[in-house]
Formats: sequence, structure tokens, C-alpha cells
Amino acid sequence: MGGLWHWLCSLARKMAGVVRRRAPSEYSIEELGRAGEEYAARYLRRLGFRIVARGVRYARGELDLVAWDGSTLVFVEVKTRISGRRGLPSEAVDQRKQRRMTRAAMLYLKQHRLLDHPCRFDVVAIVWPPSSRQPEIKLIRNAFEAVGGDGFFS
Repeated sequence: MGGLWHWLCSLARKMAGVVRRRAPSEYSIEELGRAGEEYAARYLRRLGFRIVARGVRYARGELDLVAWDGSTLVFVEVKTRISGRRGLPSEAVDQRKQRRMTRAAMLYLKQHRLLDHPCRFDVVAIVWPPSSRQPEIKLIRNAFEAVGGDGFFS
């Protein structure tokens, strides 16, 4: 009965126009990440990027956003935090994450027959404090070079 009661109360608040937005600190880690990716996509579109894919997942890596910046294909990693106390969000894109992104990017390029196009890796770092309705956002273009073994990269 509790679930139904909460649903009915939620519906009544929505109908009355009383919908409370949650603070970033009230999101789960996954929800905060999705909210950050959505915010990053809007931010990049305002800068002229054309988003062509989101949440591309392969067995050995994933790509948060894939976008065209002019004639360059950009693989974007989005890192969202509620504070910088444990380091900047961009610091979480370590060597291991870079290798996984490189593998995923290679698979994406092969799958879409784009191996002859220039590409790069960008990072969007977002700090979204609980007291703020707008996050701090920073785009790091060319954040790292493609890395890995497999004979393809240095």
C-alpha cells in the first residue's frame, strides 16, 4: 500500500504544480552521472558540437558521448561530482579509463566505417554542488591521446 500511497501523493503534487526538484546530492551515483551527461550534451550543442551517440557500450569499454566538432569526431568522457574535495572530476580519467575509451573508440570507428576521419578525446568535468542549481562545467579538448597495446597505439 505504501508504494501506491506515495505514487498517489506524487501525482497529486504534480497536478497541483508542486513538484520539488531534487538537489544533486539527493541523486544516486548513476542518476548524477546521467544528469551530468545530459547537461554536458546541451553544453556541447551550444558550442556547436553535433551529438551523434550517447552511452555507447561495448564489452571492453564505453563512450559517454560521441559528437562531431566540425569535421572531427570527438569521443567525450563526462565526469560529474558534487564537490572537488576528492579531486577534480577530470582526474578520474586515468590511464586505465583512457585505454578502455581508446578500445571503444576504435570499435566505434570500425563499426561506422570512420577510420579515415580525424578524431580526438575530450573530457567534460562537472562539479555540481548541492546548493547550486547550475553546475560548474569545464571542457578539456584533446584531453589525452589514444593509448593502448594491440599494436595500434603508443
